[in-house]
Amino acid sequence: MDAQKILFELEKLYPDARPALHYATPYELLVAVILSAQCTDERVNKVTAELFKKYNTPQAMLTLSQEELERYIFSCGFYRNKAKHILSASRDIVEKFGGQVPGDHAKLKTLAGVGQKTANVVYAVAFGGDAIAVDTHVFRVANRLGLAHASTPEKTELQLNEAIPKNEWSRAHHWLIYHGRRVCHSQRPDCAGCTLKELCEYHNKK
Repeated sequence: MDAQKILFELEKLYPDARPALHYATPYELLVAVILSAQCTDERVNKVTAELFKKYNTPQAMLTLSQEELERYIFSCGFYRNKAKHILSASRDIVEKFGGQVPGDHAKLKTLAGVGQKTANVVYAVAFGGDAIAVDTHVFRVANRLGLAHASTPEKTELQLNEAIPKNEWSRAHHWLIYHGRRVCHSQRPDCAGCTLKELCEYHNKK
């Protein structure tokens, strides 16, 4: 496996790769990422377009009861847990960080309901930090290509951090997502049309 050749090809394919979630502030991104768990970005964007008209700061969000927030985010699935996490994180941001989402990775992870993946996305996208968030696309594509050989997202992240130069972590995250959405699909990957097939372990083993 030649990681640099793979990264070079991914960058060539997706030079304008960027987050699909719509947001204007770190707080809006945090909420959108929480909502995106097991939900499409398109659906999240429809929900947040309405939600953020009035409730786009932690202070404003906390004026909602859990039941009221659940009604806004119902269509994103797992709405009870997501509402609970959004309100808990908002409370932490107000009480512990003066109403501003912290730009430090370790501090992000102290927010209620914020795990490694969410912290990585917010840290990388909102604050320009170096991090690879391993969602289902990144997990699948990285392990198929041979950038990682791991059974869990956590182990995949560690292996990607070893395989990819740190200054490319955040961009590589988006390249892998784009490739997963456009070519390396879960059920029927378009191996015939993939320009990475000669470098791909999954293809070469078939």
